[in-house]
Amino acid sequence: MAKKISDAEKVREYMATLEHPLKKEIEAVRTIIKNSNSKIAERIKWAAPSYYYKEDLVTFNPRDQNLIHLIFHHPNIEKISSPILEGNYVSRRMTYLHNMGEIEANKTEIERILNQLVSFLDE
Repeated sequence: MAKKISDAEKVREYMATLEHPLKKEIEAVRTIIKNSNSKIAERIKWAAPSYYYKEDLVTFNPRDQNLIHLIFHHPNIEKISSPILEGNYVSRRMTYLHNMGEIEANKTEIERILNQLVSFLDE
């Protein structure tokens, strides 16, 4: 009987085979997300790395080859105000990061947003 592969292992396999000009940047954002809160876990959703705690929080959209596109897709995202959250979609906000400088400059804000979403789920 074949060993069942974990969600985290599926993400590692995905990243190992990912061909994207911003792969290093995607990996950096992935690290920020995973390290922002120990309650957050990762898996593959919509054919991309996705992060959740009790419910879905944020997923990469790797189709654009010129930027990092994060989709925050939890209803409580509407309660969070941030300059990096774009759009006025029902239960969704987008974040776009173009390079390592933007990733580093927004690390604390990404962590704040994720921790606020986790805190909503712990209420």
